[in-house]
Amino acid sequence: MTSVPERTSPPEQTFDVRGRTYRRTGLDVRAAEWRSLPYSLRVLAEGAVRCSRRRGGSPEAVNAVLQRRTGAPIPLFPARLLLQDLLGVPLLADLAALRDAVADAGGDPATVDSRVPVDLVIDHSLRVDAWAGAGARAVNLRLEHERNGERFTFLRWCERAFANLRVVPPGKGIMHQINVERLARVVWTEDDGKAPPLAYPDTLLGTDSHTPMVNGIGVLGWGVGGIEAEAVMLGHPVTFAIPRVIGVELRGRLPHTSTPTDLALAVTELLRRVGVAGCFVEFFGPGLEALGAPERSTIANMAPEQGATSSFFPVDRRTVEFLHATGRRPDQVALVEAYAHEMGLWWEPGAAVPDYDHVVPFDLGGVRPSIAGPRRPEDRIDLGEAAAAFGRHLAAETGRGAPASASMNDVHELRDGAVVIAAIASCTNTSHPRGMATAGLVARNAARRGLRPKQWVKTSLTPGSRVVASMLERSGLQDDLDALGFHVAGFGCATCNGMSGPLDPSVSAAVAEGDLVAVAVVSSNRNFAGRIHPDVRAAYLASPALVVAYALAGSIAVDLTRQPLGVDPDGGPVHLRDLWPAPEEVDAVVGEALLPAMFDADYADLFEGGERWRALTLPPQARFPWDPASTYIRRPPYFDGLPVDPSPRRDIVGARPLVILGDSVTTDDISPSGAILANSAAGRYLREREVAAADFNSYGTRRGNHEVMVRATFANPRLRNAIVPGTEGSVTRVFPEGREATVFDAAQEYARRGVPLVVVAGRDYGCGSSRDTAAKGPALLGVRAVIARSFERIHRSNLVGTGILPLELPEGVDAGSLRLDGSETFDLRLPAGGVAPGAAVECTVRRADGASTKVLLRCRVDTDEEADRLRHGGILPAVWREFAGSARTAAEASCPSV
Repeated sequence: MTSVPERTSPPEQTFDVRGRTYRRTGLDVRAAEWRSLPYSLRVLAEGAVRCSRRRGGSPEAVNAVLQRRTGAPIPLFPARLLLQDLLGVPLLADLAALRDAVADAGGDPATVDSRVPVDLVIDHSLRVDAWAGAGARAVNLRLEHERNGERFTFLRWCERAFANLRVVPPGKGIMHQINVERLARVVWTEDDGKAPPLAYPDTLLGTDSHTPMVNGIGVLGWGVGGIEAEAVMLGHPVTFAIPRVIGVELRGRLPHTSTPTDLALAVTELLRRVGVAGCFVEFFGPGLEALGAPERSTIANMAPEQGATSSFFPVDRRTVEFLHATGRRPDQVALVEAYAHEMGLWWEPGAAVPDYDHVVPFDLGGVRPSIAGPRRPEDRIDLGEAAAAFGRHLAAETGRGAPASASMNDVHELRDGAVVIAAIASCTNTSHPRGMATAGLVARNAARRGLRPKQWVKTSLTPGSRVVASMLERSGLQDDLDALGFHVAGFGCATCNGMSGPLDPSVSAAVAEGDLVAVAVVSSNRNFAGRIHPDVRAAYLASPALVVAYALAGSIAVDLTRQPLGVDPDGGPVHLRDLWPAPEEVDAVVGEALLPAMFDADYADLFEGGERWRALTLPPQARFPWDPASTYIRRPPYFDGLPVDPSPRRDIVGARPLVILGDSVTTDDISPSGAILANSAAGRYLREREVAAADFNSYGTRRGNHEVMVRATFANPRLRNAIVPGTEGSVTRVFPEGREATVFDAAQEYARRGVPLVVVAGRDYGCGSSRDTAAKGPALLGVRAVIARSFERIHRSNLVGTGILPLELPEGVDAGSLRLDGSETFDLRLPAGGVAPGAAVECTVRRADGASTKVLLRCRVDTDEEADRLRHGGILPAVWREFAGSARTAAEASCPSV
């Protein structure tokens, strides 16, 4: 291979905006090499040059990006981090524990601090306990504070203890919409007071899979696990392989009968079919002009559902229009436009098409009304086919040839397909003013025709943005939504996150009595099995307007394109087409009721939480005062007993499979975030500590307690483990005796016996949310390796970050072809020189009858940095050893030689 000379950093250049001078990285943006790069890679290249001399940076990374060496490692130093509370709390608990460990090693705990700006938004602890009433929002916010007082107090301490950390209190909206509407700058600046400010792209990493929503306004960012975010906070880059970039060429215009949700679902279906795992997706073409920033953000939000790392829209006039419309400062908007032109980051019609690895055409005019489900976001269904598709799902799920039914209060008959939850949820859909205006107008027209949701439907509206809620209020449409039970239940991520709250007891009783396949219809982005509610066995994603329509119909088995949603007071049928607003009506609502000044007004108190929030205070101190009796916040054990130097990594011999899983196992399957069942391992733990079932809260809100986290591992009630075929939930077998046990109890028994554990899985293991607890939990259970057909990007990285070895089966080999039943043991022979990127690992599967099979596995440690982290046993031990080493060096320097 021909060596490439190292590039030197080009001298910085200056440019003026409104009479102020700025510096920029001095790349030659007129060079053909630069112009051939996709816009997202131009952002990476700028960062590689600017940070090449930093610790962890690499001058060679500049060559790697500019020459498109796909797969080559590159460090990313993001401008900022964005956290949500479910992953933010355990992340910050890790750092608080690291402070203790550094202090115990003789160091200064205050040196454990954030090196980059961090915003944490408390948006995932809202639960819909009250709904369909004027006081629902206040009740739910009060209960959120009451349940989460310990968590919120801990975050208040963190806000004062860690520099560069800001916390957005509960009730303000969701992180992604707050990010798009207020926090994102598109262009960041750094001013040291000695020279003109340095301007550079606003890049970020977030502890939520849907962080790419901000890609819709030209900000490159994506989701990572909490352990990677911890490393970034402490000054380390995230190292990843340069991705392939898939260009999506947009043409045409969206039909007025289709919504932005329909568009997002269609793009998701297409890209899943194309296969974009681990790729950047970038949009271009004449159709780009037809999409405003809200439509773009709705598409970009679903990057993880598409399978992509990011779904990027370059900066153009639509970006600038959005920044003005959302009340950004004129000087900042001018800087964005000028900098994008200066750096060749500006897109306009007729611009030269970059050199994409693959181009996919997409006709906006072909987007049709649709839903997606019943378990995966990419399973799009034309609206006219939805009823029939559910019938096929019902037959496959239950074997029933006809729907079953059960009586509800001896008044109503519930049947398979009954919609028991209709939630206009945050994130993907309440971000879009036109989508929300359409839903409000459908509600207005339905109310005027005398229609109401069926009695068994739990209705709710949890906007991600208070500004969108203000638009609905200002236009009068909230009154119409209220008339149908879609009162605002709070501002945050609720139903989609498994925080849908209880159903009416009579509904739950009927579902249980008839063993019914009950349905949720949610305007969201996630519908994995067991996620929305324990009583829901089929969940569908839909636009806000279709959520309203299905609430009126009361069943997914109603064909909304042909059958009426109900009858008016005169007995006349009312169809969806009778309620659908004209595009001019939608335009009028958005144009008259959404004003730039509203963004300033609604975000003026973003970091103010009111009296309840201010009351949560602790004295300023460098170390957190852990309460051993807390069931929410416990000091994690990751630093307990760590030697100063890592132990040599040895072969894994005699390992037992804890679970054997199929394809598309999600992080929800591994580490659920929803309701804690009373008979679960976590439920038993809480009851033993005299926590009433009504106060269990959720798995997600208790992740700051590792004892709950580890008991939540593989606790999804819909989990299917091939070791115990025909069952669902947290059950496995303990071998050699073969007795059934919960996953947690089995792991405890194996630990007592000194038996290491492995997990065996199919394709796309760990898809879904960027949930590092799905790696931490198995690590705490004693899992040493995961053997899978393939891994989702974030989860693979999280496994390495917790010291778990990710191993990939060869093509054509899986648990079925190996005839695994759980009684086997696994011997994993590691390379003599240690684990290296892509190394081969010999696996011997030994069967109970003495037979054995050898398989050569590929180690999915992808960079040298990951190999080093695995050598240490994960990121946290590696970071602690850095601090401990510094403390030891300082102590030796202060001690005079004898």
